[in-house]
Amino acid sequence: MKELSEHILDILHNSLSANATTVSLTITENREKDEYNIAIADNGKGIPPEVLQRVTDPYTTSRTTRKVGMGLPLFKMTAEQTGGTLSIESEVGKGTTVFVTMSHKNIDRPALGDIEGTLVLLASSFLDRRFIYHHITEKDTFTFDTEEIKQELDGVPMNNPQVIRFLKDMIKENLEAIGAER
Repeated sequence: MKELSEHILDILHNSLSANATTVSLTITENREKDEYNIAIADNGKGIPPEVLQRVTDPYTTSRTTRKVGMGLPLFKMTAEQTGGTLSIESEVGKGTTVFVTMSHKNIDRPALGDIEGTLVLLASSFLDRRFIYHHITEKDTFTFDTEEIKQELDGVPMNNPQVIRFLKDMIKENLEAIGAER
């Protein structure tokens, strides 16, 4: 995958497939400490311990349509290529958290990419789910929370084309304002 947003989309989709009603994405970047960290947490059905041990093996998947699952193994490989790690914590019935650490300066760390498109696509497609996105830099923090946005929209649906365009622009502008690397 060429951008981190593609990896993130895959993991967020896994959360939705696990019946999560709330999914949280936190990206913390610190150039001074050479850190780029991603945490994706959900309140889905969780992963049984015997499956959790093998979940980064491409031949371990919960899908019935094919016998391989490449999302987590590819994300792990991307993290390791930057001197980082991927780890997963999960509890059946409570949810799952995927942690990724990377070197901020490493030339092999993909760009974040179209995170605004990723988030707005999911938020406008899964109207009954809550998405929370925190992006933290040395300069400031930006938070995108679909529950807060729905309140502000006062009945206008998030899948309205004008709302989609507005939300993408709003996320992009706020990430630029806090100095997030794109």
